[in-house]
Amino acid sequence: QVLECQGLPIVNGQCDPYATVTLAGPSRSEAKKTKVKKKTNNPHFDEVFYFEVTRPSSYNKKSHFDIEDVDEVDKMEIRVDLWNASNLKFGDEFLGELRLPLKFLRQSSSYEAWYFLQPRDNGNKSLKPDDLGSLRLNVVYTEDHVFSSDYYSPLRDLLLKSADVEPVSASAAHILGEVCREKQEAAIPLVRLFLHYGRIVPFISAIANAEVKRTQDPNTIFRGNSLTSKCIDETMKLAGMHYLQVTLKPIIDEICQVHKPCEIDPVKLKDGENLENNRENLRQYVDRIFTVITKSGVSCPTVMCDIFFSLRESAAKRFQGDLDVRYTAVSSFIFLRFFAPAILSPNLFQLTPHHPDPQTSRTLTLISKTIQTLGSLSKSKSANFKESYMATFYDYFNEQKYADAVKNFLDLISSSGRRDHKSIEQPILLKEGFMIKRAQGRKRFGMKNFKKRWFRLTNHEFTYQKSKGDHPLCSIPIENILAVERLEEESFKMKNMFQVIQPERRVLYIQANNCVEAKDWIDILTKVSQCNKKRLTVYHPSAYLNGHWLCCKATADNTPGCTPCTGGLPANIQLDIDGDRETERIYSLFNLYMPKLEKMQEACGSKSVYDGPEEEEYSTFIIDDPKETYKTLKLIIEGVGTLEQEHAQYKRDKFKKTKYGSQEHPIGDKSFQTYIRQQSEISAHSI
Repeated sequence: QVLECQGLPIVNGQCDPYATVTLAGPSRSEAKKTKVKKKTNNPHFDEVFYFEVTRPSSYNKKSHFDIEDVDEVDKMEIRVDLWNASNLKFGDEFLGELRLPLKFLRQSSSYEAWYFLQPRDNGNKSLKPDDLGSLRLNVVYTEDHVFSSDYYSPLRDLLLKSADVEPVSASAAHILGEVCREKQEAAIPLVRLFLHYGRIVPFISAIANAEVKRTQDPNTIFRGNSLTSKCIDETMKLAGMHYLQVTLKPIIDEICQVHKPCEIDPVKLKDGENLENNRENLRQYVDRIFTVITKSGVSCPTVMCDIFFSLRESAAKRFQGDLDVRYTAVSSFIFLRFFAPAILSPNLFQLTPHHPDPQTSRTLTLISKTIQTLGSLSKSKSANFKESYMATFYDYFNEQKYADAVKNFLDLISSSGRRDHKSIEQPILLKEGFMIKRAQGRKRFGMKNFKKRWFRLTNHEFTYQKSKGDHPLCSIPIENILAVERLEEESFKMKNMFQVIQPERRVLYIQANNCVEAKDWIDILTKVSQCNKKRLTVYHPSAYLNGHWLCCKATADNTPGCTPCTGGLPANIQLDIDGDRETERIYSLFNLYMPKLEKMQEACGSKSVYDGPEEEEYSTFIIDDPKETYKTLKLIIEGVGTLEQEHAQYKRDKFKKTKYGSQEHPIGDKSFQTYIRQQSEISAHSI
């Protein structure tokens, strides 16, 4: 009886499966076939086939049933092949098979189970393995079993309060970075966990501040592979992926498709190429990429801006004599570790599907080098290049306007809503232009009519005046913008309207010239006001007219909003992260490096008792406060121990309840057979 299949492969967009059932032995082969099930890869056949295993004609009494005949039956097997009924001229496609020796079935009279389909046996066409060459692989496989949330509370809470621990080196997250062999191992789950719970900015601010305090020379700030730099890299990768796409993808695509020659090394020039033309091609590309980057400040994700703000503050405080350090602290991430690598290897940042061809790759390398140097703001640019042709090329960009553009861009992406107004001398103009606004009703008896005004937005305030250059008629400080949202057309029967909501429920209604302008204004206003402490979470999508809100019909004009506000982290960052899974990953790492945790405990003990030169094996750990660090280590080891017991219990229960041949573990599931073997060995040991 062939019952059902699940998850059959879909071939060329279709799956019309049927099964053939064969009883095959040394001297017979009899095949039967099910109906074709159309358009499904989970077919229910439920068809029964009978096969008679005929005994030899000489058989009359039991004694005559010779040994060979029994062997004959033992050599038989039932074979079920699955096929996709294809209308192609090549015939039907083979999907997989399973083979059941009769001797296996003789052990019980009926046997129902799930089986994995296997590839087809090659019969006698088997190739000698050495005909095919060989391949050496290194595969790292990690498997985490994730429990429900409540199991992880103690460890998760310990990790999430890392930002508030004094000193931060005594926190659970920092300790994870200390014991892992590679900082990257710790950074990936930590960043995902902190992003998920909205704690990434305070955590990175705390570890960055501690690192800046340990840095002696402003020129080496954030240059090492520390936990801070790995965590910021990881955050930029997650939070900044969309930002990279909108900023760089169009021009990278063009470079990959057009193949303009850009080689400027005289030694590598191909025949027929002109050095001057190549230089000009390259200069145009660098100029365009430089412009899209330095104009993209408003699209930079808020979470990145907040991190850059705290890096800038820490660096400026630590090296007060160096006025450039506030810029280099930020550019060492946004240029050196974000834009430059993305230009160099666009395939690693999902900007292109494949690695570019050699010529394009060379062009991207030259662009990346130049952008990196432009972004680094170092004093003697030409000296940065080992190659004289790069130094000559760079002379194009030695103008002040390039340095100013970089500084303006860095100012914008590191001037968070929590900024200190005094630290930015000149307000940065972000956008300006004519729009139509409705009177806000500040006067008791004024007409609430519509007027055309010149609007101007800086990173300090949003103002409007009669025309460009006039004195502002109204100024709204950025911290008073509580939300910026679209306004439904029904309110004033006007398209492309949006609202700027201020304290005491004052709302400024504005109409932009077109839908693109409206989106730009909403984006940039949301961007600069994103970190305001009193930002609203709900708003009214329509206006309050004739004594009620048009959207929810509430009559009081101070009724809280009826619709959640937009803005905040891009939704996909929050959705793609499973906090429990990341906590389980961190537990696995702590468990793996348990000997190092214990060693670190010893180091704390020896440090607090004996203050002399450290033992060699302890000197690798950063321990600022042995007492606090010891306390945290004790809690980590306890939390890991509890989870380890839960895992052991789960494995024991799973082993008892699992049935081989069930839907979860079909016959042919090699991993399960190995698991069974391991478990029986473990239980034998424990007995």
